[in-house]
Amino acid sequence: MPYILKHILLVCFLSAVWTSLSAQVDEEDAEEILARHIENLIETTAGDDSDPAALIENLEWLYAHPINLNRSNAREMQQLFMLNPLQINNLLNHIRTHGNLISLHELQTIDGFDAPAIQSMLPFVTIADSHSRRHFAIDNMLRDGEHVFFLRHQQLLEEQRGFSPTDPGEPEANPNARYLGSPFRLYTRYRFTYYQNVSLGITAEKDPGEEFFRGTQPYGFDFYSFHLQLRDFGRLRTLSVGDYLVQFGQGLTLWSGMGFGKGADAMGVIKNGMGLRQYTSVDENNFMRGAGATVGLGPFEITAFYSSKPRDANVTGECPEHGWPVISSLQQSGMHRTPRELEGKNAVRERIAGGNIAFRGERLHAGITAFQQNLDAEFRRNLSFYNQFDFSSNEQRRVGFDYGYLTRNMNLFGEIALADNGRIAFLNGVMISMHRRLSVALLHRRYDKAFHGHLAGAFGENTRASNENGIYLGTSIRLTPRIRLNAFADHFRFPWMKFRTYLPSRGNDYLVNMEYRPTRTIEGSFRFRRKNKPLNAREAEAIRTLENVTRTQYRLHLAYPITETLSFRNRLELIRHTHGDTRQTGFMMYHDILYRSLGSPFAVTFRYALFDTGGFDSRIYAYEHDVLYAFSFPFMADKGLRSYLLIRYRVTRRIDLYARLARTTYTNRDSSGSGLDQIDGNTRTELKTQLRWRF
Repeated sequence: MPYILKHILLVCFLSAVWTSLSAQVDEEDAEEILARHIENLIETTAGDDSDPAALIENLEWLYAHPINLNRSNAREMQQLFMLNPLQINNLLNHIRTHGNLISLHELQTIDGFDAPAIQSMLPFVTIADSHSRRHFAIDNMLRDGEHVFFLRHQQLLEEQRGFSPTDPGEPEANPNARYLGSPFRLYTRYRFTYYQNVSLGITAEKDPGEEFFRGTQPYGFDFYSFHLQLRDFGRLRTLSVGDYLVQFGQGLTLWSGMGFGKGADAMGVIKNGMGLRQYTSVDENNFMRGAGATVGLGPFEITAFYSSKPRDANVTGECPEHGWPVISSLQQSGMHRTPRELEGKNAVRERIAGGNIAFRGERLHAGITAFQQNLDAEFRRNLSFYNQFDFSSNEQRRVGFDYGYLTRNMNLFGEIALADNGRIAFLNGVMISMHRRLSVALLHRRYDKAFHGHLAGAFGENTRASNENGIYLGTSIRLTPRIRLNAFADHFRFPWMKFRTYLPSRGNDYLVNMEYRPTRTIEGSFRFRRKNKPLNAREAEAIRTLENVTRTQYRLHLAYPITETLSFRNRLELIRHTHGDTRQTGFMMYHDILYRSLGSPFAVTFRYALFDTGGFDSRIYAYEHDVLYAFSFPFMADKGLRSYLLIRYRVTRRIDLYARLARTTYTNRDSSGSGLDQIDGNTRTELKTQLRWRF
């Protein structure tokens, strides 16, 4: 108790010091609005390696170039991911029936729009008639286009084992005992945009431990990405050259890039496949490299694409028949820090070719997607009982059909996909606006155990769309103008074995999230979530058995202003994890201080957090503010404290500087990490700096 009391007093002291800051703010800072949306979405992908940079970038672009609701269409409004198809349909019907919106406050008269929903979308929409004719001439593009340059440096300040001095003779005896390169991560990007019609950019990244302009990396960065995308040039809806993403339907047939699952938004179960999109992230695997185009012919859209790029793989030998490498799996990390990791770099070439034909009517849209993937390698997976149906071939083909139909207060949607091995996966759902204050979503999915879903991004409990049956029921209820309740129940079953689950199993996931917003600037919420997914019994027996593994979460969150420039956020979270008869508990509490002022070039965010968990199983994730287009969603395990300070300084209207220092201090252990990432000591400190230059 003295330990906790000491740090609570420190937080109170810091709060008192910061309260002296004051200035005039007319509206909520854009970055805070972005952060709120991103946190809700990132929490659905806790623990994976998804990168939301493209989503953050799109939202910031919309903040600078808001959508004109009076001139928009359903396709454009889908970029506002906070709107579901029923809301979009109701808004368009209102405009068709009553004419253009006179005021954004008029949105309150439309079904599905309440005060919090309107407030969340206000920064990204307008009704002002600022439309101007765009001339696609080089001189106009150079004059009206926007250039953005980023440079980001990131490094752990403590020495990790992989960067420590070597003992005499150790490199010769074990060349993988140390990393080859320097400990910093370097990221740079240039992008040119002309409205949303032209996007041209190049991105480069070096990971910690990778060499830079020497040794195995004579050309500098380990990863380079280039893209050129044209949109809405007459019948040419989209042209993508270089690196791009492909997203169709509900993600069951083909979906590259980030996908989101179950979260606090119980109605967020439907996906809006955007077709071809430019790629601006640094995931070195989950994208296409080549060219693709979409052509519009009235209500029809025809898309064709081709991708050819090298992939990292675990090489086990060479096929004498073709001279191809024999691989046991495809790598996903993108790390090339040691000779062993470099052995698998660009080991195979992946080719993907396909297309989509879609019909887009006022109420009905439907599409057919097909593709073929080939690997220049012999795929020989290390088979076990649980993974014998996983993808283990050098080629695959898939075809799928997706649909969506809007009728009054109901939206039907779904997709069915057929793999070349004859296995089928499908999902079907419905969203219903049963009352101005009540909406319901129902989704059923059935993914065959031998359906190869590693190139899919459909809704589900698994990371891949295979070996899963389930039914999801979600609801959003506006109890009062200030109180909203979101809840869902998801029951799922795995017909075949899984990793660490050597029997067919079933589980469930429940969530209740209540939000209270008495004013525009005060927000409180309470969340309860309970998930049960069985795993192998910890005590191995001759006859394999499963044990229930339950994770129960309680969260209390409060955000409120102190002055017009200073606001606080507090969170208390409790976790209870049980695996059979073994139990772990954990708690985390943090206090955020945010300073925002239109009259000051500085914006500051500070967090002080305490955590105490029984171990890794009871870890707690917490979203953190970061430099622009980056994100941090670390977990806290064991016992200690974590804090970070983020400063943004606006040098001029076009130049921003960011600096972020984050530190975790463990009070119950003397080291962190493992292997070459191990740090001897109880602290882990990360420094990140970034320059953004718009010209």
